[in-house]
Amino acid sequence: MAELKYISGFGNECASEDPRCPGSLPKGQNNPQICPYNLYAEQLSGSAFTCPRNTNKRSWLYRILPSVSHKPFASIDQGHINHNWDEVGPDPNQLRWKPFEIPKACQKKVDFVSGLHTLCGAGDIRSNNGLAVHIFLCNSPMENRCFYNSDGDFLIVPQKGKLLIYTEFGKMFLQPNEICVIQRGMRFSVDVFEETRGYILEVYGVHFELPDLGPIGANGLANPRDFLIPVAWYEDRQVPGGFTVINKYQGKLFASKQDVSPFNVVAWHGNYTPYKYNLENFMVINAVAFDHADPSIFTVLTAKSLRPGVAIADFVIFPPRWGVADKTFRPPYYHRNCMSEFMGLIKGHYEAKQGGFLPGGGSLHSAMTPHGPDADCFEKASKAKLEPERIADGTMAFMFESSLSLAVTKWGLKTCGCLDEDYYKCWEPLQAHFTPTSRSPTEPK
Repeated sequence: MAELKYISGFGNECASEDPRCPGSLPKGQNNPQICPYNLYAEQLSGSAFTCPRNTNKRSWLYRILPSVSHKPFASIDQGHINHNWDEVGPDPNQLRWKPFEIPKACQKKVDFVSGLHTLCGAGDIRSNNGLAVHIFLCNSPMENRCFYNSDGDFLIVPQKGKLLIYTEFGKMFLQPNEICVIQRGMRFSVDVFEETRGYILEVYGVHFELPDLGPIGANGLANPRDFLIPVAWYEDRQVPGGFTVINKYQGKLFASKQDVSPFNVVAWHGNYTPYKYNLENFMVINAVAFDHADPSIFTVLTAKSLRPGVAIADFVIFPPRWGVADKTFRPPYYHRNCMSEFMGLIKGHYEAKQGGFLPGGGSLHSAMTPHGPDADCFEKASKAKLEPERIADGTMAFMFESSLSLAVTKWGLKTCGCLDEDYYKCWEPLQAHFTPTSRSPTEPK
């Protein structure tokens, strides 16, 4: 496959046209009486018309046929997509999942949409406030099928297998250790080349943005120029059997047929686009004297709530870095948090839990539920000689953190069969080291 081209920059006003049709973008206006090449003009709005300029999101698409040219939508089987947060009772326990099992292609073909499984979530789609965490498990490309989400944005984190994503804005190639965001309302289709697995963070009513840097200054964390936007690419293709457009609306799936490919956008301009990012480009900030900085310093993207400093969801990573803090217990500290923390692992092993927490699995530590290093990690780190060391080489763990209290679905608790019932045992060997007659701790030699 030829290397794809991209436009660089987060949230930029961009313009792109397929080189097969030079001059396809109208000049000087958005909606001329007759568009170049006799295309149709169509606006895709990701915000209210009256939002302030810095939060106003829209793009203009110039396409062979408008997206309205389709048969009526009809309800289809939901599969394992679920937004009923009262399906099972609440569970405050620490939860951990073994790697989610991917269906074998030789047994049953499953594409990206059929392979969506809702694990947990909170909030309400109709009021545009909340989130869901999904796992995708698939083994086949979407053939003459596309998907769009009326409910929210998808942040897609592949863990196993490469994805070729067709969108109305162009094509993106995605592999593990990269992420992409498909924003609300954007039609896309996913090709996979093997048994494929990954994670999705869906947010309702808000969009992802870069976190503010504050005292860090102008540079650091995820730099805007490292985000990549696809360039215009179209296919003018009739589909005799009908192209299926699948829509997620109010948490339910609906399907419609149309006679042509939906990826018929010859040119576009605007600031409401899909985008991708390579996690290796993250500029890590860390403590260089003593103690820990809070894990918020590893935030790649945030979806803010109406409360200042409080997110509907943050996407946080734990990348390879140096550990140099003196007189400090270096792994993550024991913690009880007003936020909910879902963690996944793309590759390698997480520093606080060398075993049990595996690539393709996950964990959920709910609001105010205690968590932290397992017993083995605590003992080793408490006795380690504190020299500069590389942390997490060959590893990439991440966290979906939310101010909302997440409910787990029946699929997550029972049907998937991957819940680790023995997770709590990793803390059972912890022992008291209290020395009431000696204030000074023993220094590691």
